[in-house]
Amino acid sequence: MYRRPHGPAVSGHRPPGDRPGRERGTVTAEIAVSLPCLVFVLGVAIAAVHAAAVHLTCVDAARIGARALARGDAEPVIHTLVASLAPEHAQITLSRNGETVEVSVTAPVHIIPGLPAPASAVGTAVVPTEPGR
Repeated sequence: MYRRPHGPAVSGHRPPGDRPGRERGTVTAEIAVSLPCLVFVLGVAIAAVHAAAVHLTCVDAARIGARALARGDAEPVIHTLVASLAPEHAQITLSRNGETVEVSVTAPVHIIPGLPAPASAVGTAVVPTEPGR
């Protein structure tokens, strides 16, 4: 009985997992190149979420402070209230402009702990003064 020859030389197909020597390690090399890129993109995404969270915290603290200032609460009390709600090392500005009050909260956005902040988040709220105040 005649047996037909088989194998990669005849059929042109290789069994799974059988790679020629020059292709060995290509998956490892691709992962070695793509993994740092993936880590970088993940780091940028985390930094963006952190910056957004700091900004929202500044806005919320400014809104609460502006409402209290519009009601006529004492400025030292408002400053303490806003400082307790604002991010660490935030600068707080309270001002009255005729029939409106304005509270501004500025906080540094630290992306890498221990390094200087490359950006600041600002939250400002302007509220009309309540009648009789």
